[in-house]
Amino acid sequence: MASKIHATSGIKGRSRLSLFVVIGLCCFFYLLGVWQRSGFGKGDNYAIEINKQQANCNEVSPSLDFESHHNYVAPVHSSEEPKSKVFKPCDVKYTDYTPCQEQDRAMKFPREDMVYRERHCPPQNEKLQCLIPAPNGYTSPFAWPKSRDYVYYSNVPFKSLAVEKAVQNWVQFEGNVFKFPGGGTMFPQGADAYIDELASVIPIADGSIRTALDTGCGVASWGAYMLKRKVLTMSFAPRDNHEAQVQFALERGVPAIIAVLGSIQLPYPSRAFDMAQCSRCLIPWTANDGTYLMEVDRVLRPGGYWVLSGPPINWKTYYKTWKRSKEDLKAEQSRIEELAESLCWEKKYEKGDVAIWQKKVNDKSCSRKSDNFCQSSDDGDVWYKKMETCITPFPEVKSSDEVAGGELSKFPARLFDVPPRVRSGDVPGVTTESYEEDNKLWKKRVTNYKRINRLLGSPRYRNIMDMNAGLGGFAAALDSSKLWVMNVVPTIADNTLGVVFERGLIGIYHDWCEGFSTYPRTYDLIHASGVFKLYQDKCEYEDILLEMDRILRPEGSIIFRDEVEVVNKVMKIAEGMRWDTKMMDHEDGPLVPEKILVAVKQYWAAAPANETSTSDQ
Repeated sequence: MASKIHATSGIKGRSRLSLFVVIGLCCFFYLLGVWQRSGFGKGDNYAIEINKQQANCNEVSPSLDFESHHNYVAPVHSSEEPKSKVFKPCDVKYTDYTPCQEQDRAMKFPREDMVYRERHCPPQNEKLQCLIPAPNGYTSPFAWPKSRDYVYYSNVPFKSLAVEKAVQNWVQFEGNVFKFPGGGTMFPQGADAYIDELASVIPIADGSIRTALDTGCGVASWGAYMLKRKVLTMSFAPRDNHEAQVQFALERGVPAIIAVLGSIQLPYPSRAFDMAQCSRCLIPWTANDGTYLMEVDRVLRPGGYWVLSGPPINWKTYYKTWKRSKEDLKAEQSRIEELAESLCWEKKYEKGDVAIWQKKVNDKSCSRKSDNFCQSSDDGDVWYKKMETCITPFPEVKSSDEVAGGELSKFPARLFDVPPRVRSGDVPGVTTESYEEDNKLWKKRVTNYKRINRLLGSPRYRNIMDMNAGLGGFAAALDSSKLWVMNVVPTIADNTLGVVFERGLIGIYHDWCEGFSTYPRTYDLIHASGVFKLYQDKCEYEDILLEMDRILRPEGSIIFRDEVEVVNKVMKIAEGMRWDTKMMDHEDGPLVPEKILVAVKQYWAAAPANETSTSDQ
């Protein structure tokens, strides 16, 4: 009995102790909660912040974490580690430097067939290793569409065209700007009226015509006004005594390159353009047995149109003005008619100063008198290749109404429809399925780019370049009337440029070990996906980056996409180039070895002319 009483009292003692412990804990947590809610604790702040993050999960923070998380460590320079090379400004005389079209080098080459106006790039030991300065007073160009009509004089300080072409309404100088009334040698009353005349014959309005070529473009007013009709025009002209005509075009926000019809083939694939035009371009179409007209035929798609306005059309009216004999001009036009017939072109219109031909859709509906056909089977093998006096054969067809090379949808459906070259298996490794997957991939990537840079797709970036365009997915995903993209297919990459044109986009072949055929400061944004991996054993990264800096406008942007080791090397060089850079992870997360590097070129310009120093401001 005594033992039971002792056990019972022990149990009661432990119960009381447990009760006191529970009460004590309750009091402690109650006081802790009061302290946190009093403002001295941070519990509510954490909860509120988490709720904010959940509510804004689809927004991108303005202060992005651009650091890579895949084997990347921010560089820490020790005393033993060499610092990045700092690139100094070039002398102010190089403000408008075009490495492969420099006048001094050009004059060393023969004038026959315009060879001296073609590309002649400097050898490695003569390449500039400095940053091209903007002219003093450089100003960001007007936004499109105002840029079509106005250019700051300080950006392109050349007045000679305003004097020489005053009566033709090319360009006028007013105050601190150039004004472009939209005129041309053959359309002094304006490009719109001229295009209306062409549209009475050519189906420009319904989307059938999307890509055009302007040979000898002047300041590219025809291309500028064709943009209103949703037609992308590739304009070209040489760098000659007409100062900066291509520079004016690009400053206006119009696609253009420095080029000439000379002795080498144009840097475009066969069947690229829906139409081509020569408006008093002064190209000798009948010279060299019609070689130049045969080259236009090569790049003109079946069913496409060629427009000729100017000599020798309407020679009866102008023979005295042109200071040529009637017999000479009549013979020239007759020869053009003969060449056109041999190319399977049908004349559709001639009135006043304008004549229009249409290329047949295949060779079954015409009888060729010539059997002088080109033998090359690679329609992209044109880089520095001599122009041949031969006719490019039509692709084979099975019926007389079939379009050789495949029929194209009207734009904009054409942008994402499967291109004929893909449907027919002409592009190795590209199938209908892989083409559609590529489109999905680039839509996703461009969406991510717009999160990184919210101005992408706005008028802030008008002239855009894709240095390694592939199938054109980047440009297609960006497509907008506010911008245009120069799709570059490197000469060492897979030949996909024909697909780019079939989508209704424009582009060019180029070797990035050399300078691009443009003036400095002509692009607002450059996209470089896989470029440096492609060229890692071909030429120096420094040379490519310096060329990118040359053609990029002050405060312009670059988006690099490459493997992390490659991007790290690029970033190291960029530290000495007056660029602000940020690295960030792939859109699929930090474990993907491909990284994105965004760079913004700082604003700086040459010193004023009255200062003896050539240092920048």
